[in-house]
Amino acid sequence: MSVVMSIVLLLVGGAIGFGASRFLSKSSQENKKLNEQVSQSESALAQYKLDVAEHLDNSSQLLEKMNETCQVAMKQMEQSTQLLQQATPTEATVMPFFSKETQEQLAQTVNLRHEKRTDKAEQEPVTEAPLDYSGNPSGLFADKKQSVTNDE
Repeated sequence: MSVVMSIVLLLVGGAIGFGASRFLSKSSQENKKLNEQVSQSESALAQYKLDVAEHLDNSSQLLEKMNETCQVAMKQMEQSTQLLQQATPTEATVMPFFSKETQEQLAQTVNLRHEKRTDKAEQEPVTEAPLDYSGNPSGLFADKKQSVTNDE
């Protein structure tokens, strides 16, 4: 019996030792920590995917609103352009700045001025220098020192 008892005790001791080493060893603790980190990373990744999906959904909604706003603005611009084109007076309906009589008088004046210019061109050519190039300088711009008199 003592042999059987020692074999049973040996087997029980081996099983307890195996279990204790399994639970208390550093590698099993590291495995537990790594498993926890993996599960946390997976949950963080799932949350990140949800956040990205929500962000993309919000962005698409904003872009749709912007598109609608741009379409409304384009319609308003077209309407405004059409109204301005309709409101622009044609040349026949434009009110002149001067009256008809004044325009005729101005046209006559312009014709008279042009005629005078042609008359001057037909006259004899000018051979005399203009007054600012006269042959008798006044000495006003000469670099001579002049006496200054102060009557005080």
